[in-house]
Amino acid sequence: MNKDELKGKLENLKGRAKEAIGSLSGDKETQAEGAAERIKGAGREKVGEVKREVSRNVSQDVEESDDE
Repeated sequence: MNKDELKGKLENLKGRAKEAIGSLSGDKETQAEGAAERIKGAGREKVGEVKREVSRNVSQDVEESDDE
């Protein structure tokens, strides 16, 4: 897990909590802010996953070219 994945997960969780608090209290603004944070966090997490996968593939390509 890289930095983007971790920050994305944390932001996603924070957004979920904020969204739940807004829902329970009837505060539509807080609920909407939480939903936005959750979506932003999920996006950042995906960016981190893609970065990790690209890094892994580049490393494998370099190792394969070293073997030739």
